[in-house]
Amino acid sequence: MKGKFAIIWIAAVFGPAGCFESASLIGTGSARRIDTPAGMVEHLQSENLPALKSVEVWENDYGPGLKLTTAHYEVFTTLLEPLMLRQIPGFVESAYWDYQAQLPEPVGTTIRFTIYLFATREQWEDFTRSFAGARAWQYSKIKNGAYYLNGACVAYNIGIERTFSVLGHEGWHQFNNRHFTFRLPSWLDEGIATLFEVHRSEKGLFYFEPGRNAYRLGALKKTLINSKMIPLRELIAVNPGELLAADQTDAMNAFYGQSYALVRFLREEGYGKRLRNYHQLLLGGLGGDWPLSTANKRMAADRNIPRTVKWNRSVGPLLFKHYIDDDIDQIEKEYIAFCRKMVYQVKLKGRN
Repeated sequence: MKGKFAIIWIAAVFGPAGCFESASLIGTGSARRIDTPAGMVEHLQSENLPALKSVEVWENDYGPGLKLTTAHYEVFTTLLEPLMLRQIPGFVESAYWDYQAQLPEPVGTTIRFTIYLFATREQWEDFTRSFAGARAWQYSKIKNGAYYLNGACVAYNIGIERTFSVLGHEGWHQFNNRHFTFRLPSWLDEGIATLFEVHRSEKGLFYFEPGRNAYRLGALKKTLINSKMIPLRELIAVNPGELLAADQTDAMNAFYGQSYALVRFLREEGYGKRLRNYHQLLLGGLGGDWPLSTANKRMAADRNIPRTVKWNRSVGPLLFKHYIDDDIDQIEKEYIAFCRKMVYQVKLKGRN
């Protein structure tokens, strides 16, 4: 079971002092405490949230907790903030259906996904030490965010906007690792994940808006201005772990910004003229039908084998040429033009 994070700002507006007897009380006749799991269970049940199937107390070793159950998720959390808890069920279900929308037809989910969302980093680190075992030290290096491991998303509260942003991102990794026969090459996996980092909410529903992802658009514009674009041949082959190990922060930002742009290019450019190719690429991974060697198929299918640099460098370019276009030089020209058009109106701080 695992948890995730997100990045989304929602302003809370309070009335004049004295409007509420206490920040930890909500009343519908008699005041009800919401700073305890039992009180929060009662409060959430009274809200009749459409996406929330059930809520109960979660007994755990990390702090007072709740278990929220939706149609497709189980969220285990030590968070007792009513605003955020009210929105989590609708957010994760909206994300689920947007993940499905990446495919030309939906896939069935019979077992709920697991998310762990902790109130503090200390709780998150304590959980990670037991959950991640020997790899815990790697995940503990994450400064602000979440991780996906062994089928679960594990996150801690970094503010409602940012937490939802990371949950949306990591949720895609969770979704495709569950349903896809083959793991995706890095550029495709991370590029799609960035589509779920920004959303708007309206009447309890959440709508993902990749075109408003200022963080990725800003990184892309900075990369273009500085003439640091990763060549397309390298972008579809590189593993971000290579950049992380070398502590190349700018190159890492370029990789994510360009992968974000490449996925949008395949879906949107020329009124979606490559969308069918994009769908065929994903369907091949979903059904395990990619034209790979026996060794690469085995690594693609076995999630217990780490995704190596060698595998990524072999499979990434092969799939791109097979499904998208083998004329890399020509498509790169169109891709760069699309990137420039995307960021034309993006303003960077400190620049006129």
